[in-house]
Amino acid sequence: MREPTATYRVQVRPDFDLDTTAGLAGYLRELGVSHLYSAPLLTATPGSPHGYDVVDPRQVSPQLGGAAALDRLVAALRAHGLGLIADIVPNHMGLFAPAANPMWWDVLKRGRTSPYADWFDIDWDAGPIVVPVLGSPSLDELRVSENQLWYYEHRFPIAEGTEGGTPQEVHDRQHYRLVYWREGNERLNYRRFFAVTELAGLRVEDPAVFEGTHAEILRWVAEGLVDGLRVDHPDGLRDPGGYLARLRERAPDTWLLVEKILEHGEPLPPRWPVDGTTGYDALAEVCGLFVDPSFPEESERSWAEEAHEQKLDVARRLFGAELHRLARVAARPGIEDALSELSANFWIYRTYLPYGAEQLDQALEATRKRRPDLGDTLDALAPRLRDPADELAQRFQQLTGAVMAKGVEDTAMYRWNRLIALNEVGGDPSRRGVEPAEFHDAAAGRQRDRPRGMTTLSTHDTKRGEDVRARLAVLSEVPAEWAAVQQGWRAVAPLPDPSFEDLFWQTIVGVWPIEEERLRGYFEKAAREANRSTSWDSPDAEFEGAVRATLARVYADGELRAEVTGFARRITPFGWSNALGQKLVQLTMPGVPDVYQGTELWENSLVDPDNRRPVDFAERRDLLTALDAGLPLPPVDVSGAAKLLLVSRALRLRRDRPELFGGYQPVAAAGAAERHVVAFDRGGALSVATRLPVALANAGGWGDTELKLPGGEWTDALTGRAVASPAVGDLLATYPVALLVRG
Repeated sequence: MREPTATYRVQVRPDFDLDTTAGLAGYLRELGVSHLYSAPLLTATPGSPHGYDVVDPRQVSPQLGGAAALDRLVAALRAHGLGLIADIVPNHMGLFAPAANPMWWDVLKRGRTSPYADWFDIDWDAGPIVVPVLGSPSLDELRVSENQLWYYEHRFPIAEGTEGGTPQEVHDRQHYRLVYWREGNERLNYRRFFAVTELAGLRVEDPAVFEGTHAEILRWVAEGLVDGLRVDHPDGLRDPGGYLARLRERAPDTWLLVEKILEHGEPLPPRWPVDGTTGYDALAEVCGLFVDPSFPEESERSWAEEAHEQKLDVARRLFGAELHRLARVAARPGIEDALSELSANFWIYRTYLPYGAEQLDQALEATRKRRPDLGDTLDALAPRLRDPADELAQRFQQLTGAVMAKGVEDTAMYRWNRLIALNEVGGDPSRRGVEPAEFHDAAAGRQRDRPRGMTTLSTHDTKRGEDVRARLAVLSEVPAEWAAVQQGWRAVAPLPDPSFEDLFWQTIVGVWPIEEERLRGYFEKAAREANRSTSWDSPDAEFEGAVRATLARVYADGELRAEVTGFARRITPFGWSNALGQKLVQLTMPGVPDVYQGTELWENSLVDPDNRRPVDFAERRDLLTALDAGLPLPPVDVSGAAKLLLVSRALRLRRDRPELFGGYQPVAAAGAAERHVVAFDRGGALSVATRLPVALANAGGWGDTELKLPGGEWTDALTGRAVASPAVGDLLATYPVALLVRG
């Protein structure tokens, strides 16, 4: 296995397939990564833009080029000294097109007699499989054709011997029932991914299901096609630890990462045989460094209360079917209220009993305080919920992760908009920044405990791109100015939802300039996710129209547009400083850094699907070639060349001189501006970054501040210049960052 020093994430998809991806190998080698990190490669729903809706785990997707194209990709990577990391999805399969999923199709056709009946987490005792696809409660639009049951473009199998009669009569003889889509959240009888009805949960805890769903993946491992695996959403599994142990046994030398969202202060379960997470914990630590912790609190409700309220709401509104199933398992009708309250009181995603039992006890106690009337019910349930072998405990653990994800990530983080730079997966919006001492403690712990875990700043799931976050962090340094500017804009172009207005204007200044169409799509999604003034289930045409009209005014009103442009220009240079600082820190801190596609230049993406837009790799390749050919040191400007310089030099140093990155030691500064420096020595590679650049500029710059450099001769890998002085003003004369190399 090639030891990973850095990865580059590519969203392989039908319009950017494996052969196209193979064409990036030379560029990625020059950029400095050791591995290409791919989106899922197994056969997914036809046209899937992401690959997480696998429909046939037995083969590499023909839409991506199939197994032969995978072989060509690996050959191209090897020719350039690179390896491959693959993303795998053990928790669920896609049902968006039932006929495309041969396993699900067979289960619908044969019911419990299907050889795949045990693959899916179906409650067979609850009656026929519920398929919430109808646009109304009526079955009148059903038709039979080609020995299949059709509902508009949706088609379903007909079991042998059940033909004849009206379409409705044929339907009633099947192993499934098509129902009104609005009834799905209450009536569904199979486990799903979060609240996505079209993604059915798999029972990979069953060894036969594990083998059936992982044979192709394990072939890649056995044949050396992949050096690493990224496990998507392990929290959805019945027994994540058992699954990971089985996977590690079959892939003993593989770099193994889990998409585990850790809350602040939460460790990765120590018995999991993995190398680390996919880096959301590192993202929160790094981004927090560039947020001013002194920015004022606002008088709105607390984040804890907002998060609790939204978790409770989604538990009741989205997960009724899951609660009903738990009640059936418990043989205690009417416990749904108690379980929804309990699920809303977890501060972490889930437990892994017996690990995490103390978090369960904390949630039980918090629920008793909020709802004393539930005390007797909780007392009766608690022994079963603490028992790792009890199906009730196992399924409840699966529920709490879904409640956290939907209630916090997908709802509360769109409603509590004090500083949206902090509203990120794995983040805590109530934390006002991360002081350098706290960051150093976390980084030292990472070096000690999980040095091969991944670090990241952007993924396909982040709420906004890293450079957007970096610019938004500037607002924490200018709260009074921002409040005044925003107040004026709100007066000119108001919206009927003050919380959404906070998100609206922060987003605009965070990504400006940007195409109106992109913002229109983003704001529709954000408003519906917030579930306050509009929603996915019941869109409010009046409110959404008001948002579109206000956005249109930003572009059409010359004076307003000029003000937005002026303010964005004012904070953009400071945002660039933050962006370079956080990128250097992420690329050189303990862990294996990932670069999300396209982010080696400035990148103003918002939440998906915006962050899956095509990347201009030719532009990046040409610019890197020019930098390597002796182009004068680029300024920090709109081209983003300075970021590409930083990324390439840091990645190359990690690849070519790994001995410089074996330790971690904070490096102190002394002087009037010492609080604006974050620096650390990895063992011969020493990173220096500027933080809180607005306050630094207001104070007159670095002044007498000096870095307490370890002994020896140092050279800046970014500028090529020898270090002549420990004065921070000299070290950072060209860029707001420096990457010093000893010797």
